Amino acid sequence: MYAKKADEQGPRSRGRSFDSVHEEKQLNNEMNKVTLSKIDAKQDKRGVCNGRPSSTLKNGATIIFSLKNEIGGLVTALKLFQEKHVNLVHIESRKSRRRNSDFEIFVDCDSDHEQLKELSQLLKKHTDVIEIMKAEESALPDKDLADVPWFPKKISDLDLCVNRVLMYGSDLDADHPGFKDNIYRKRRKYFADLAMSYKHGDPIPRIDFTAEEVRTWGVVFRELNKLYPSHACKEYLKNLPLLSKYCNYSEDNIPQLEDISRFLKERSGFIIRPVAGYLSPRDFLAGLAFRVFHCTQYVRHGSEPLYTPEPDTCHELLGHVPLLAEPSFAQFSQEIGLASLGASDDAVKKLATCYFFTVEFGLCKQDGRLRAYGAGLLSSISELTHALSGKAHILPFDPMVTCNQECMITTFQEAYFVSESFEEAKNQMREFAKTIRRPFTICYNPYTQSVDVLKDTSSINSMVKDIRHELDIVEDALNRLNKHTRV
Repeated sequence: MYAKKADEQGPRSRGRSFDSVHEEKQLNNEMNKVTLSKIDAKQDKRGVCNGRPSSTLKNGATIIFSLKNEIGGLVTALKLFQEKHVNLVHIESRKSRRRNSDFEIFVDCDSDHEQLKELSQLLKKHTDVIEIMKAEESALPDKDLADVPWFPKKISDLDLCVNRVLMYGSDLDADHPGFKDNIYRKRRKYFADLAMSYKHGDPIPRIDFTAEEVRTWGVVFRELNKLYPSHACKEYLKNLPLLSKYCNYSEDNIPQLEDISRFLKERSGFIIRPVAGYLSPRDFLAGLAFRVFHCTQYVRHGSEPLYTPEPDTCHELLGHVPLLAEPSFAQFSQEIGLASLGASDDAVKKLATCYFFTVEFGLCKQDGRLRAYGAGLLSSISELTHALSGKAHILPFDPMVTCNQECMITTFQEAYFVSESFEEAKNQMREFAKTIRRPFTICYNPYTQSVDVLKDTSSINSMVKDIRHELDIVEDALNRLNKHTRV
């Protein structure tokens, strides 16, 4: 709530690297003889990217050389690595982009300076060496990273920052509807304690909601559902019935966060994490980077069911959750989060403002009409009506402009921003993220639920290899489809 795959063991070759089946057999035989190594666990920790072989070792290097179109060229080259006792970590081949008759070979290896020097001299006799990159020469200097704010590198790191609640939680301001209600304040402390003790991987505690809480939820649920058919976007209207079916959304039942989290995991990869109250923009956006949505469990005070000075479970479950189940919207939310990791305070403020005017108060065009997709609108009867009344000030979403708009907390927004589609908004945010000054790029690894920090050539090469593998899958699928359609 806001105020890759594991190690590939040994080298592998992708694509059609040889002109003859004979040489492929030669290569396979020779590869079994060449000294191969997996990076030692202690050594691997020195690398930036988790779960990938790379030349981020102290003595690692990446060598790129080309082969002339002749039989046995690669086997000869690989024998040189064996003779010099150079351990291969990864090997890959591709058709040369420089000369169509050649192949280029990428080799990540582990060697000391003297070995590398001797090997390069020998390789030059048999191949055209294009580039040799030693790990320490192809990374950002430590001084460039010294001023980067701390950020979580894996999903469990969120345990370290989620309890830094800025507002409310179990403490209420004097103008809060429940400030003088001791029973309500005690209930809020109960929810805050649950959230504070939660750790990643724990099941979310199930709540036995009181009759008063269910009544309050029911009023909000009933009144908002009268507006949704004419005011909510198509994606919202598609997912809300699914939540009724699988998570028991109804007027007389407050859904459980654990059930919602499991539903979202299957639909878009997002999960829910309970939180005691407002988080800082930096901490909240960091959760989105890992597809984690920080969500309150407490219910607004029953004296004013249609008003709350803070996000509560009505806002979270009716405003946010239906669209978090939409893959394109989930991707849009995550990309804002990824852009925030390691960014300056000023950059985080701008990203949070863009989030506020899209995910919280965004509008989109569908079938020639304005529709709401922002959670702040979809959970507020009065502001949802106002935003689509024709009287509100509507502007096209442009991150460079939107990031400077003032966010109104206790009144209607002075302006609302409209996007043609989630896809368009996502592309705009990607371009905006490129303007954020940061000495590296972040890539999310869904297999390990961690982020890879791309700050050197080795980590970038590892990502490129993963992309090539995904493209191999796409190529295979297209080939099979073509064969099927020709039958």
